[in-house]
Amino acid sequence: MASFTVRADLNAAKTLAFDTLALIVGKAKNLKALNYESKLKGRLGSFVSDKLWSEAISTISKSGSASIPLYLNFARIISVPDEVSRHNAPSNALAIFKELKNFSKPEGVKNISVTLLADWVDVCASVAAISRCFPLYDSRTNIQSPLEAVELEIIVSENDKVSFSCKCNATSLSSADISFLQDLCDSIRLSAKLTDIPCNTLHTEAFVSEAVKLVGGLNGVKSSIIKGDDLLKQGFGGIYHVGKAALHPPVFACFSYEPAGAMQTYALVGKGIVYDSGGMTLKGRTIMPGMKQDMGGAASMLAAFYVLVRSGFKENLHLLLCVAENMISPSALRPDDVITMLSGKKVEVNNTDAEGRLVLADGVYYAKQILKANTIIDMATLTGAQRQATGKLHAAVLTNSEEWEKRICAAGRFSGDLGPPSCIAGLFIASHIDFGKDVDWIHIDFAHLVENGERATGYGPSLICAAFGNECDVPLLKS
Repeated sequence: MASFTVRADLNAAKTLAFDTLALIVGKAKNLKALNYESKLKGRLGSFVSDKLWSEAISTISKSGSASIPLYLNFARIISVPDEVSRHNAPSNALAIFKELKNFSKPEGVKNISVTLLADWVDVCASVAAISRCFPLYDSRTNIQSPLEAVELEIIVSENDKVSFSCKCNATSLSSADISFLQDLCDSIRLSAKLTDIPCNTLHTEAFVSEAVKLVGGLNGVKSSIIKGDDLLKQGFGGIYHVGKAALHPPVFACFSYEPAGAMQTYALVGKGIVYDSGGMTLKGRTIMPGMKQDMGGAASMLAAFYVLVRSGFKENLHLLLCVAENMISPSALRPDDVITMLSGKKVEVNNTDAEGRLVLADGVYYAKQILKANTIIDMATLTGAQRQATGKLHAAVLTNSEEWEKRICAAGRFSGDLGPPSCIAGLFIASHIDFGKDVDWIHIDFAHLVENGERATGYGPSLICAAFGNECDVPLLKS
């Protein structure tokens, strides 16, 4: 699939070619304020005159999205509204995602050049939205005119560089910012790819192998892998019993990054159900398709861990992947069974399709009692009720900490991965760590945000990185 490259400002030597689609993306105000002569004419001038550019810009409305052709189908303006609801991200990144995702490239196009015009504080969310429009996974027999490369060039609005409070006092994207944005885009696309791959290819052991391969490229990360019967021997009753009926064994994987001078310990816990049939409480034929995506939480936490470590994370950081396949067999977990969790609690199972909280309960207990984490964040496609509670565009966040509740909500608005406070579904998980006694606990349920149009969205890495911005060496994250 296509490579994806992020760079600051425009490559002045690059001109529009017939195998390249040029997209100019941004809010209406930034598109209208752009100096075409100095910024884009060198790129588009032989095809797009000053007059044509002015006429196209004049049709843009500040209150609605628009896709405006400039030259045949090879150059186009994508405009999104300036004004947004207070429940939306100020960047309006969701509108960028919607416009780009639904746009079909012309036949014969091998490359896409995206020029993003954005306010400084909107860069992270806008870049993340663009990256998730170019998925990595495609297993079709025949792919006509496959895309080879996507290049994203970022122009920071001149009018907005000093219009907000920024702890780093930066006025342009640094090399650290660009490195972070590149890693973020790669990780969002990888998270979506892992979530898109079907279970007959990405079973439990294959998923953990992918995690080991990715994390293996990081310096200073140690790993511990427990799988199959060893889980039961070591007390991981939740993960073991959920996955014991499957062909491939359940796995608990822990990756630890502990830099010198660290004062705090954070744990990222991901639900990794590579397929969820519902178990004995079998899902219906209209509900089961798509359940390969039930490992989206683990994929997102894996991606976030990778970016954070690469971004110079200053504190102890642990990644815990709770991986299993929820299937039926003579040895499967049954309703009425009583199992013993890692916490020592005995749990009567009433519904085997509520497996996510069982595997996460083992994960968060391990984070608190073994790793001595000060803060635990778990992420999961946990409940069907998430959509009814917070909708299709906002994840549900449950935490025992008012400070972290505000922090996650603010990070959601900054990153474009929205997450307002929510209801009680995660409390079973919290019960295994005394409802967060002596630890900050944050639960993120994004069951209906994991996919859009049957494609994984890569939700999560951007949110987690934004939430930990102060612990990283990235000026952009300190906005």
